[in-house]
Amino acid sequence: MGTTAERLIDLVRSQGLIRPCDLASMGIPRVSLTRAVRRGQLERVGRGLYGLPGREVSAHGSLAEVARRVPKGVVCLFSALRFHGLTTQAPFEVWLAIENKSLAPKLDFPPLRIVRFSGAALTEGVEEHVVGGVTIRITGVAKTVADCFKYRNKIGLDIALEALREAWRGKRMISDDIWRYARICRVANVMRPYLDSLT
Repeated sequence: MGTTAERLIDLVRSQGLIRPCDLASMGIPRVSLTRAVRRGQLERVGRGLYGLPGREVSAHGSLAEVARRVPKGVVCLFSALRFHGLTTQAPFEVWLAIENKSLAPKLDFPPLRIVRFSGAALTEGVEEHVVGGVTIRITGVAKTVADCFKYRNKIGLDIALEALREAWRGKRMISDDIWRYARICRVANVMRPYLDSLT
């Protein structure tokens, strides 16, 4: 096995999933991907995405794929609720927040549901988690609950209320955090009666 192939495999081991554009900084030619796939050292996970064959795929594997393809996106709403264990429903799409004026990414798989955020609504309350060796950006529990109230017309008030109750009962957020994100999302007045009933 040549040094280029070894560096390629090391890169995939360290990053979990790679895209062809990730190779330029390492000085690895793109044709190495094709050769590694033919030799069975790598597998094509999706269009423009490669990983080790037989790698462990978690329940949140689709979030890792989206994170590698859309690095500036933030996993939010239904997908964040599922990741944090705040809902029993499994979304068939990955809910992704992007900058207000950004072009919407086009992926064959997994299907995306794009939501546009701006300013503090996009940058505040974002956590980084590692899934399958890939770092994903995802809204934290309190921010996700506030986002659910902001987008209650899209996801349903019942889902927002379920998320609020589960997060509060499980002590997954504190009152100061939820109020902070409610103000950022401009839903403090909407959330007040529900929060008052919990406290």
